[in-house]
Amino acid sequence: MTSRFPISSKLKFLFIIQGEGRGHMTQAISMTQILSELGHEVCAVCIGKSNRRAIPEFVSRNIHAPLYLFDSPNFVTDKSQKSIHLGKTIWRNLLKFRTFKNSLEQIDQLVKKHQPDVILNFYDILGGVYNALYRPDCQFWVIGHQYLIHHPEFPFAPGQPLQKLLFKINTHITSLGADLLLALSFRPMPAHQIHNLHVLPPLLRKEVRNLNPTQGNFFLAYMVNPGYAEEVISEAKNNPEIQIEAFWDKKDEPISQKPLPNLTIHMVDDKLFLEKMATCKGLLSTAGFESVCEAMYLGKQVLMVPVKGQYEQACNAIDAQISGAGLIGKKFDFKKLDAYLKSATPSRTTDKEWIDSFQFIFHDFLRHSLQNKKEVFLIDFTEEIPAL
Repeated sequence: MTSRFPISSKLKFLFIIQGEGRGHMTQAISMTQILSELGHEVCAVCIGKSNRRAIPEFVSRNIHAPLYLFDSPNFVTDKSQKSIHLGKTIWRNLLKFRTFKNSLEQIDQLVKKHQPDVILNFYDILGGVYNALYRPDCQFWVIGHQYLIHHPEFPFAPGQPLQKLLFKINTHITSLGADLLLALSFRPMPAHQIHNLHVLPPLLRKEVRNLNPTQGNFFLAYMVNPGYAEEVISEAKNNPEIQIEAFWDKKDEPISQKPLPNLTIHMVDDKLFLEKMATCKGLLSTAGFESVCEAMYLGKQVLMVPVKGQYEQACNAIDAQISGAGLIGKKFDFKKLDAYLKSATPSRTTDKEWIDSFQFIFHDFLRHSLQNKKEVFLIDFTEEIPAL
């Protein structure tokens, strides 16, 4: 793909964001902050809609650019809204072919209107399809932990060969024709020979880095699928001595509710969630990359419960455990995490220098790109980074 790259020092970015879950949207907020500080502009943000959850209010509050929603493929859950039903996910999304064709036209109109220098895709499948079919006259970059699968030392979850194959295919489609694969990693990774793959630290917001963590008397839970609420309520009933603060993004629920004396459930709120993260004993969460990274940075151990049927999360959990994030569980087991914190000396191997280096690495990368005025994926900027 031959793409233009501007001579000016100010770049215009257009984001395409997968709307499933909180992680990609908080990463987009972080990237918006960094690009603004570096003198670049986010000219438009396209977010894939989900039938299961609304776009959190904090997204529009923190991204000061026009937001556009479009229909994009989503996971289909079982009746309990806990596990992913792969067969129904594939079939229902195939039936929405015409809807997604209209979404591609919508994205193309926005690209022509805003004329970005770089399209940055946060793991949305239509983002990759758009780049492959429409061949926009700009750079196409992708960013996410998922692209670390191209690294030879990425720890794939054992078994589940079909799920592994589908995960690889989905990741490939999101990055069709990409000039750059920006792979976010819990920890530094060894050098590799893949010319357009660059391993970067987690993309955390400055609000996380500015927190001063303390040790509170409660556990924090994040339920990416509402079905996990049954587990959390059951755990609270069976363990009344354990205090729990939980977050979800289920539609049409009150901002805050207290179903039990020792359990409070909040709608997702970025500021409140981070405040609770900084003062909790530990985090129980599905194995999403972003929340685990935030907990690691704040020195909080995590019990990770990979969403059943979502192979990507099984890989995330193994990778995070290797990086010292905590332990893996099959359910939201507060007693298990409590016992782990009391009986063991939890690993605290988080390399804050690595995490804090994102802006330096990214800035140095963009500087080289502008100076050389070449295809950015040909630039090897790793030699410019101090030993981490």
